[in-house]
Amino acid sequence: MIENRPWLTIFSHTMLILGIAVILFPLYVAFVAATLDKQAVYAAPMTLIPGPHLLENIHNIWVNGVGTNSAPFWRMLLNSFVMAFSITLGKITVSMLSAFAIVWFRFPLRNLFFWMIFITLMLPVEVRIFPTVEVIANLKMLDSYAGLTLPLMASATATFLFRQFFMTLPDELVEAARI
Repeated sequence: MIENRPWLTIFSHTMLILGIAVILFPLYVAFVAATLDKQAVYAAPMTLIPGPHLLENIHNIWVNGVGTNSAPFWRMLLNSFVMAFSITLGKITVSMLSAFAIVWFRFPLRNLFFWMIFITLMLPVEVRIFPTVEVIANLKMLDSYAGLTLPLMASATATFLFRQFFMTLPDELVEAARI
């Protein structure tokens, strides 16, 4: 039986509104800080009323960057796009080809190759950081897109997922594709 308890509804809504306020207040403070000049942001009690400098600040960050030695925001956004696109494309290509070979080609030691790939999932990123940087430095690929993207393409997660998908495909479908 469902009972109507108005005090419980009021309490629940009050707690939800309070939770939303706690979550949204830092976002509002960040927005207000984006509309103020530097002196107003660093003033002892920062005002919570938006200022008139929003478009000026956005243009300044977009063109000049945040600090004196910082890259402009458009450059950082372009770097992020190039990195995400190349890592995604490379990881899907390499992982799909390796999983396809492991599932559909019959060659000696194919399960060993799969487990050699799969065992790398047990190595956390923290263990792989220094050796990866050392290899990239020895190959003289520091400060380049290739030095950033190539190590991140070599991941066993996508190979494992593609292998599991290819194993679900029926043999009849592959035979029909060969014809």
